[in-house]
Parts: sequence; C-alpha cells; structure tokens
Amino acid sequence: MTCRVAAVDCGTNSLRLLVADVDLDRAELTDLTRRMEIVRLGEGVDQTGRLAPAALARTIGVLREYADVIAGFAAQSVRMVATSATRDAGNAAEFVRRVSDVLGIAPEVLTGAGEAMLSFTGATAELAADHGGPFLVADIGGGSTEFVLGPGGYGGAGSPSPGGYGGAGSPPVIRGGLGGIVPPDYRAISVNIGCVRRTERHLRGDPPTAREVAAATADIDAALDAVAAAVPVGEAKTLVGLAGSVTTVAAIAMGLPAYDAARIHHARVCSADVHAVTLALLSQTRTVRAGIGVMHPGRVDVIGGGALVLDRVMDRFGFSEVLVSEHDILDGIAWSLARDSCP
Repeated sequence: MTCRVAAVDCGTNSLRLLVADVDLDRAELTDLTRRMEIVRLGEGVDQTGRLAPAALARTIGVLREYADVIAGFAAQSVRMVATSATRDAGNAAEFVRRVSDVLGIAPEVLTGAGEAMLSFTGATAELAADHGGPFLVADIGGGSTEFVLGPGGYGGAGSPSPGGYGGAGSPPVIRGGLGGIVPPDYRAISVNIGCVRRTERHLRGDPPTAREVAAATADIDAALDAVAAAVPVGEAKTLVGLAGSVTTVAAIAMGLPAYDAARIHHARVCSADVHAVTLALLSQTRTVRAGIGVMHPGRVDVIGGGALVLDRVMDRFGFSEVLVSEHDILDGIAWSLARDSCP
C-alpha cells in the first residue's frame, strides 16, 4: 500500500521539505516534490544561546509556503523535526509555538542520537548490507555532525522505527539517549562540529587565516576523538557522506558546471580529491567561492568549514573514498512517518 507523507527537516542552516509516496511493502519512496531553502535558523546561537528574531521570521515565512505545498498534495501525514540549533536554544518554546500555528503539528526536537538514526535510515534504506556494508554514515550539518555505524537497509516495513510525531498543539517530543533509539547492531554519536559552528567560531577571515584553519582543525580532531571512543569506526567498509557540504564538495570534485543531484547521488569521491577541494575552498575569498557554478548562495560562507569536517573524517579514519548520498534525514523522516502513521 502506498502512503503519501510530508517530511520537514529544520536544521541549523537549511529548511527542507519532501512530499513523497512511500510503499513499505516494496521498500520504495517516490518523490513528488523536494525543496530546500537556506534560512540560517541557527545564526548566532553558538554565541547567544537563543534563536534570533530575524532567523525565526525567515524560517516561519518559508514554513508558510511549505504548508501550502503540503495541502496542495493532500499528504496523509506530516512530520517535522528540528535538530542542532533548536536543541541548543533557550527560546525553543517560542519556535515550537510558531511552528505549531503554521503547520498544525508540533516539531520534534531530536536528540543527536535520534537525528543520527533518521539520517542513517534515509541514506541506507536503498543500500543492501552486501553492497558495501557495514556503513558509517556521516551527516555534516550546520551545527552538528552525526555518525552512525550499521549494516544498512534500515528502512521498510520490518525495520525498527525511530519514532512518531507530535499532534497539533502538543509539546515537542524530546527523544531520549541511545537507549530505545539505536538498535543493538548500530552505534551512533552526535558531535558539535557543523559547518556553521566552525565558521562562526573560527573561520572568520576572508579567506580564513592559517591560524583560524588550525584552530578549526583542532576542534574537529578533538570531536573525532569522541567519535572514535563511541563508535568502532574500523568495522565500516563504506563511508557514506550526507548533506549540502558533502554534496557540494563532490560536485566541485566532479567538475560539474552546475549542481546536478542525479549525477551527485551515489558518486564516489576519493580522499585526495576531497582534500584538494578543501584546501582550495579555504584559500578562496567569498567572492571567488560565490562564483563556483555548483555553489548555493546560502553555502558560500560556510562551505569551507563543512569541507574541512569531511576532509578530517576521511583522514582520521582512513577512508580512501566517500559514497555521496542525496538521501538523508529528510528521507528518513518520510520512511519513519510511513511506518508509524499509515495503515
């Protein structure tokens, strides 16, 4: 049976919508529309601990557009999740109230573990474990990066569910720690090394200075120590990279004249190419980066930080290549919503 669902992902940097038809019996997800807008909800959260009024206004404005799209497609169920920036904000309750007014449902404020498992679901639902598993999925977001190690195929009718969604007017659903979220065969951790945080904290020059890059690198490497302690990364056969920093680095490495999601999805990019692109991005001015054909305007100022995270992950854990996925937490939301909410 096919179920029509609408998934909304609100991250530190971007707001995204997926409306899809999901057939659990056939393990198929068919896009009806997929949108992404850079709203920078997490702008300044690392310094102030609060969501800025302008950032809230940008986000709610786009959500009103999404509400109209969802209604137009007559989605049977809707789920919205909010990730790193909202977890860290002192005025998250205001965000929840305003989202509920627009969408009619409360957003779920996920823990890092819940976010990680949804990312893994979206990235690997179409990857069988005998096609390169176990997988280490790295989702490089604006505020945090999630790592999950698992056998793949975490989707479909028989899979454990990362959870449901809050009803209209209900408080945000705060998912717990690893217990009850990550199945026994999986390991997950979330660390605060997203591209926006690295940029706001360290990479302020245009271009960043060597000292700024060194400081950002040291922060990333310290976080990767925590990853190594929590996740047996050496068991992974394939590194799967998610989100806009990864796909943009891949597009540059592939020499694409314009962003092409179909060509980027499941491309493999070697570590030498990732390193070369990272060095180039960190040495370029904002104006030069803005002129790159594949670059989204909202990523121009933070792409260097995101590329550096990917580069350090591959170097630290010895991956010779990354499998790039256009399917991520947004797809994971759609899969879990279909499992939890459709007959």
